[in-house]
Amino acid sequence: MKLNHLMNAIRIENNPTLADMDISGVSYHSQKVAEGHLFVCIRGYKTDGHKYLADAAKRGAKVAVVEEIQEDVEIPQVLVENSRVALAQIGAAYYHHPSEKLKMIGITATNGKTTTSYMANAILENHAFKTGLIGTVNVKNGESSIPSELTTPESLDLQYFLNEMVRNDVSHVSMEVSSAALEMYRVEAVDYDIVSLHNISQEHVDTHGSFERYFEVKSSLIRDASAHSFAVLNLDDTYSASLVDQTDATVIAFGVNSNKGIVQCKDLDLSTGRAKFTFAILQPFTVDDITYKPSQFNVELAVPGLHSVYNSMTAIIIGLLNGVPISTIQQSLKEFTGVPRRFEFIYEDKFKVVDDHFANPGNIKVTLQTIHFMDYHNLHVVYAIRGGRGAKINRDNAEVLADWAGELGINEVTATKSVAHTTEKDKVTDEELDAFMHVMEEANIKVHLYDELPDAITESLTKAGEDDLVLLAGCQGMDYGAGVVLDQLAQTDVKMK
Repeated sequence: MKLNHLMNAIRIENNPTLADMDISGVSYHSQKVAEGHLFVCIRGYKTDGHKYLADAAKRGAKVAVVEEIQEDVEIPQVLVENSRVALAQIGAAYYHHPSEKLKMIGITATNGKTTTSYMANAILENHAFKTGLIGTVNVKNGESSIPSELTTPESLDLQYFLNEMVRNDVSHVSMEVSSAALEMYRVEAVDYDIVSLHNISQEHVDTHGSFERYFEVKSSLIRDASAHSFAVLNLDDTYSASLVDQTDATVIAFGVNSNKGIVQCKDLDLSTGRAKFTFAILQPFTVDDITYKPSQFNVELAVPGLHSVYNSMTAIIIGLLNGVPISTIQQSLKEFTGVPRRFEFIYEDKFKVVDDHFANPGNIKVTLQTIHFMDYHNLHVVYAIRGGRGAKINRDNAEVLADWAGELGINEVTATKSVAHTTEKDKVTDEELDAFMHVMEEANIKVHLYDELPDAITESLTKAGEDDLVLLAGCQGMDYGAGVVLDQLAQTDVKMK
């Protein structure tokens, strides 16, 4: 590709002498540079690409895009205000703007991005669309997929994946959009048709500096949406609801508690943990040549949890906006079995065992709300304390658990540091343990603390009786919990479904 074509995609701050040379590729990692590449120096959380410009030049880079001229490097340097923005714009131009050829669906939230994107993908795929999926778990291109390295790939890689999807005749792409991706301009040059934000709560504050900044970054997906797009917003969430009049997109607002939106979840039944409800269209809306008039239909979810209701409301609206028949949406959600560790039932016989990643206050609140709707005898909580995330998140998580203790009859918790089941960066520090224990002590909740995950699980399974509910709660420390439970139940000859 000609260099001038790529330079026309960005705003240049200097006046470099540039021949309209052929560029063989674009890279931002010096070790991936090949002869004839354009190298873009980007700054990350841990390192600065400007440090590696000399190495990139030695490897064959012909020209560089920089925020600061490197005097000791002889290749032409194009000065820009923000090289991350430039990388996104160059990537889109290099791959011929693939997002404009796809039906792009951007999904953000503090909790539920992964499940919602998978739900939406299932609905679209069951209508015989050839789909792509980009997110925390994998990058799916039609029938093939590869594991993900980031929730949202770096901008150049994202444009490459989208271009590969275009080449593979994919028509619809559901994409998780993380706050880091928005902050780091990874999705700067993506043309979205549908965007959604259905919850936001305290998370990644250390990364963004404050909750206010986190919300500002997160909500930019909605606020910056174009007039030709749709924005799906949740009126039950204060922050999501505040964006209704802050976007040029056509807003489709919904609620479970609120009836002020275009659609509402009515007659919700969560007694078994798996929701049944009525999806009610309260106000007419039109997309392309389809008009949805006030009406309603029944929905039955295979995945449990109140959070799954909110996720499914977003996914249903996405389906309707893409012309998927209601019967296909209903069947898709009835068959959708979910994403691992999102309020996942892993055992249902004499008692039930639910596995949930319990990551942050918002996630924990919704999980405990779901349990409050359920029918069970006694609740046993096995909690993996969060390691390597600081005392504040552990204190905040513990406070939500303590706030719900009275409603759920929790007077004791089995906690674990999961020493043998966590990496070094996820080890629980003394400060993190003290933060959790202090909240529990103030709430008069007795804690049975174990170093190892299997010991904590053994205690709770031993105590579990007929019709009880065991909750495996926690992030990295509980990732192996389901496997430990199933192994222990098998060894004790408990009949399993």
